[in-house]
Amino acid sequence: MGRLGLIGTMILMGGLVIVTIVAMVSLLPGLIGAAGLGLIMLPLAIQDRHGRSALQAITARVAWWSGRSQGWHLYRSGPLGVTAFGSYRLPGLLAASRLVEARDSYGRPFALVVVPSTGHYTAVFECNADGAALVDQEQIDTWVAYWGHWLASLGSEPGMAAASVTIETAPDLGHRLQEEVDANIDPNAPDLARAALEEIVWSYPRGSARVSTRIAVTYSAASRHGGKRRSQDEMAREIGTRLPGLTSGLGMTGAGAARPMTADQLARAVRTAYNPDSQSDLEATEGQETRWEDAGPVAAQEFWDHYVHDGGQSITWGMSEAPRGEVLSNVMTGMVSPHHDIARKRVTFLYRPYTPASAAHIVERDRKDTRFRLNGAATAARDEVAVASSDQSALEEARGAGLTRFAMLVTATVRSAEELPLAAAAVDTLAPSARVQLRRMYGSQASAFAAALPLGVVLPDHLQVPAVVREAM
Repeated sequence: MGRLGLIGTMILMGGLVIVTIVAMVSLLPGLIGAAGLGLIMLPLAIQDRHGRSALQAITARVAWWSGRSQGWHLYRSGPLGVTAFGSYRLPGLLAASRLVEARDSYGRPFALVVVPSTGHYTAVFECNADGAALVDQEQIDTWVAYWGHWLASLGSEPGMAAASVTIETAPDLGHRLQEEVDANIDPNAPDLARAALEEIVWSYPRGSARVSTRIAVTYSAASRHGGKRRSQDEMAREIGTRLPGLTSGLGMTGAGAARPMTADQLARAVRTAYNPDSQSDLEATEGQETRWEDAGPVAAQEFWDHYVHDGGQSITWGMSEAPRGEVLSNVMTGMVSPHHDIARKRVTFLYRPYTPASAAHIVERDRKDTRFRLNGAATAARDEVAVASSDQSALEEARGAGLTRFAMLVTATVRSAEELPLAAAAVDTLAPSARVQLRRMYGSQASAFAAALPLGVVLPDHLQVPAVVREAM
């Protein structure tokens, strides 16, 4: 009813019935009850431009104050910290995570992130995305179609909990170029050629950026809701048999050659995310293995609107409204491209696919709901568009298309606090061009930062209040 969800509507209807009965007995208690009902409904009815009610805002603020009073916003690791054995474990939702390495059906080693609290196992692919520069539109349309098929196939994967795509832009320090030139230079090359190569190695990395694309797939240890959890060895064997099919399916999506990341590669990527200053040292010591227990920050502190971690300060936004109308293939080009005001930028698309049976039920339910709103007394043009969209969704699902919940997180990391306003202004400028509405993740910057990493953190499964109840409010 109006802006109220299912629970709010039930409270309103039940309260009106009680107030009516009381008013029939005595008018004054009925008026007092009506005023009390209005005060109860006011936090549920008031909403901001992101669709969050006043009750949600008050609850978030109270939870933040409670956690801050208990010191939950602080993290210290290492020899003088609170972690065991002087290690540098990951903070927050990833504190209990562990990293194991197994081999898939092709014999390739792959890293498996285990989150015991939710029973999730995540494998990560590293891709060399081709990009859309100098590519025909027909080829781009083919990539988009195959990407849709790949996402739809996730709904048929047994035990699939979520998937994510993380596109990270960071400064290129030139270590890889230096190693490539040193390994291939001819000792007998002329001095002029050597001087030219040295100048290229010295000048090329300046102002350039490295774009990394990583895809994470998360499986649940319980094959069905309420089922028995499978062991770590069983999950490693099962996921190892599925990785070749998933990576081969990405070949026609424009993702390029997809290969599973090893434990050392994933630990290095996470270590660099929490401490950007360690990028140079990690690239210079490629032969040394980085342990998962040492991938976290030495110190971290969460503030209401940003997150401080080792050598960086970050702000994370979440998508509160998806693009409306028709969405073209280049809508996110500006958002995922490097920006000169942001040292490191991470854009993560989160997907939670529905099973084919659930998808059929949901599209039919949405179709009935939109038609019911259209038959009301006052209809808007948006309701007519919603009816056409729901009809199209039901038609495409009947033809075999999949249905997937999706969200987006954007993390901007800078070196100092003075650069945070510039990074925030840059993201606020990029959001309208991407036709998305972003909301800063107030009071949950540390959790949102972890969820934006390609580690399989499924935020709805970590909520104290079930997601079903939250959506019904």
